[in-house]
Amino acid sequence: MRIAVTGSIATDHLMTFPGRFADQLVADQLHTVSLSFLVDNLDVRRGGVAANICFGMGLLGTEPILVGAAGSDFDDYRAWLDRHGVETGSVRISEVLHTARFVCTTDADHNQIGSFYTGAMSEARLIELKSVADRVGGLDLVSIGADDPEAMLRHTEECRSRNIPFAADFSQQIARMDGEEIRILLDGATYLFSNEYEKGLIESKTGWSDEEILSKVGHRVTTLGSRGVRIEKAGEPVIEVGCPEEETKADPTGVGDAFRAGFLSGLAWGVGLERAAQVGCMLATLVIETVGTQEYTLRRTHFMDRFTKAYGDEAAADVRQHLV
Repeated sequence: MRIAVTGSIATDHLMTFPGRFADQLVADQLHTVSLSFLVDNLDVRRGGVAANICFGMGLLGTEPILVGAAGSDFDDYRAWLDRHGVETGSVRISEVLHTARFVCTTDADHNQIGSFYTGAMSEARLIELKSVADRVGGLDLVSIGADDPEAMLRHTEECRSRNIPFAADFSQQIARMDGEEIRILLDGATYLFSNEYEKGLIESKTGWSDEEILSKVGHRVTTLGSRGVRIEKAGEPVIEVGCPEEETKADPTGVGDAFRAGFLSGLAWGVGLERAAQVGCMLATLVIETVGTQEYTLRRTHFMDRFTKAYGDEAAADVRQHLV
């Protein structure tokens, strides 16, 4: 099963200031702020929702196709993804813009000052999925994640016109989209991904009830944080899957992307929705135990031992044969 994942490709530049921002602000001079902070630490991390999802799928051996836009500074990132099983031949490289990046400074009170540069991500709207499909020999599913909003709309319309099954996954972009855009993006989706808060926001912005949305998508996949995930399909019993026990909780960033990576990999293996959700929850647990979205490792024996403990021998037998 050939799965393409569209969405953002970015790097995060995260800095730590040992003092307090509030101590540097002068109340009657806030209209003309000019400050710089000497920081203690700088972490540069690979990110972007599409790249995060593809990284996890690559570790699971499902050879995802990354579709997005990056800058000429993407070479090292590309090499990293290639080495971890991601097909990067469909990444568009901008001739004039850098790869998107998030630059953030956090103070001792955990206040943050950050900026997001969209950069090359704005060129994702120029990517034609037909060219991607022709190059890789066809597409069985396209996961349309947070990206340049115009790119998300164009990818969705192209999937409909070419009868390519697609998953709608708005995540961070849902806040800036209006009801009409969301209605366009989800109508006819094979899968609709969201967390609980986003689920309510989708219903509020579209004006559609839960039942109406279920009538317009194949499956609605709602992540529930520490409670796992719920999968709904109109006229069928609800599937609920819990999370494996965490060994530690280091950093929640990227947990949703890891779930999607595991779930999509399960679909590629053909193990069914419940098993796919279990794989997603197991991979998400590995990520929450690690600082960074692509810093975790997947050791087959360790993964299967924990998966078996969480979901039982029968579930493990269905998954083990696919895990490389």
